[in-house]
Amino acid sequence: MQISRTASRVTAAVAVAGATVLAVSVPAFAHVSVQPEGTAAKGGYATVDFKVPNERDDASTTKVEVNLPAEHPLASVMPQPVPGWSVKVTKSKLDKPLTMHGEKIGEAVTKVTWTADGKGIQPGYFQKFPLSLGALPEDTDQLVFKAIQTYSNKEVVRWIEVPQEGQDEPENPAPTLALSAATDDHHGTAAADDDAKGGDKDDAHQEEAAGSDGGTDTTARVLGVTGIVIGVAGVAYGIFAGRRRTA
Repeated sequence: MQISRTASRVTAAVAVAGATVLAVSVPAFAHVSVQPEGTAAKGGYATVDFKVPNERDDASTTKVEVNLPAEHPLASVMPQPVPGWSVKVTKSKLDKPLTMHGEKIGEAVTKVTWTADGKGIQPGYFQKFPLSLGALPEDTDQLVFKAIQTYSNKEVVRWIEVPQEGQDEPENPAPTLALSAATDDHHGTAAADDDAKGGDKDDAHQEEAAGSDGGTDTTARVLGVTGIVIGVAGVAYGIFAGRRRTA
């Protein structure tokens, strides 16, 4: 009876271990995502990368379409050239004009489309598509970009499902950009001030170091002269003592 129970426990443990290994070995499917290069602060400007992996073994990605959030239009959207890809920027009129640097803007970029000039993203690879965005909104904590990925076999994958807090990630989540808290200066003046302060500190340290070096040099000279004097006195005393013995 005891042997039977032990065997059952061993069997159960082996089954659990096997299931664990199987779960670990199953690869997680990647999806189109967006990440900033540095930070993406509210009210500021940022360069973001849309990372597009190829999830197919028998087809390549030949087209990527990113739709910008209509509820938070961005006045400035500029793509960075990507070798092997052509890019098209689509603008649309805004129901409510934006104000940027004191000027009203009646249209904004609503979609950016990259099309491969050659083979595109091959199986087992990914590609980054950079965009410069601004000014980022200050009344939201995130921006959702719905993306559409097209393969060479005409398959279309729509990454348009908006992730919901407290719920499992959807099967085809839309790329979501988290926005950090607004800074005092959206254009990096604060960083420049920090650099200036750092320069002042460096100058102070250099002056202090120079002063320290000067003090060290003076001390060394005094000790050197003192040593010479003592040495001369010692020699004189030796000669004087020798003469007294001779006498």
